[in-house]
Amino acid sequence: MMDDTTDWYGPDAATFGDRVAAAREAAGMSQSHLARCLGVKKSTLTGWEDDISEPRANKLSMMAGLLNVSITWLLTGEGEGMSAPDDAADTVSDLAGYAAELREIRTAMRANSERAARLEKRIRQAMKAEETV
Repeated sequence: MMDDTTDWYGPDAATFGDRVAAAREAAGMSQSHLARCLGVKKSTLTGWEDDISEPRANKLSMMAGLLNVSITWLLTGEGEGMSAPDDAADTVSDLAGYAAELREIRTAMRANSERAARLEKRIRQAMKAEETV
């Protein structure tokens, strides 16, 4: 278990790919968007994030700039980068918000389902009326 002194993104706790993914998510970018900005395929970026391969120096430099972190931080976890993730209390409040949003979606889906059922009934009635004509 990690304590408050743990370097979340240091070499003992995270890989290059972990740091790329964390910085990309913190920047609010999807893999597809970052890949487009870097001029590479999404599968190439996925390979970097999965530690299957590493970018060339020019792409590494571009990525650091786009993600607002230093090249050194991406490679080693040292230098200008990201701070540790938010504490668990923030996560709990996020979960409550997600649950509320999910309830709203379910309510809307239920209403749309009922609406679709009414429309389907009208269509069946109209088709039945057409058959009798």
